[in-house]
Amino acid sequence: MREILSDLVAEQQFLDQFLQRLGPKEWDRPTPTKGWSVRDTISHLADSAELAADALNGGVRLEVYKTASDLDSLRQEAVKRGRKMRYQDVIEWWRGGRAKVVEPLSRMDADERVDWIAGSMKARTFATVRLLETWAHGLDIYAAMKHPIEDTPRLRHICFLGWKTLPYAFKMADMDYTPIRVEVMGPGYAKWVYGPADTDQVIKGPAGEFARLAVRRIKRKDAKNLKAIGEQAELALEVVHADV
Repeated sequence: MREILSDLVAEQQFLDQFLQRLGPKEWDRPTPTKGWSVRDTISHLADSAELAADALNGGVRLEVYKTASDLDSLRQEAVKRGRKMRYQDVIEWWRGGRAKVVEPLSRMDADERVDWIAGSMKARTFATVRLLETWAHGLDIYAAMKHPIEDTPRLRHICFLGWKTLPYAFKMADMDYTPIRVEVMGPGYAKWVYGPADTDQVIKGPAGEFARLAVRRIKRKDAKNLKAIGEQAELALEVVHADV
């Protein structure tokens, strides 16, 4: 757990430090997510962190989300709350929420189960999802500010989830899943490989493109450097969706 939690905190702090450089008007700048500003995005992250803390601490709020017929409406309530706050309070809201997640996770074994909206998952995976959400929404904020962002080795966690959730993505697309191997190149020529060695269905290319495709920040046509070997691998690049 130490490694993933260290990377989770580093990703959160990276975004936090960037936010500290923004002025009041920039907090209301629109992001690529339709209808959401920088402020709205951090409000969502703050609310999501509080929900994660609730799940870890045996609260009751998670049950509301698990039985809700319209999750988007629930998430929008947090956005509305943030619009009534000073931007300084919004960032403190997020800081408080994420602290309440990291602390209990640090006391858990990696394989302990955590209940979540779509079902339970290992504590390590739960922490990885928190990192993915921070990174994905951070991309929206950097794009809003027209700020170029360099990929870091933390990208391996995003790529792992992109591969790990492929069976679910195929299921949601009402298609059968065949095991797929993902071979991507990260910063510093690091090579990350996920999936069985004996499959003939392979995805190869830059980790940054695969990660962005997995969180739906780019479309398949924009992932020009990703190569699919096999029909199932090509379908995977169409349906991959590591939910955030």
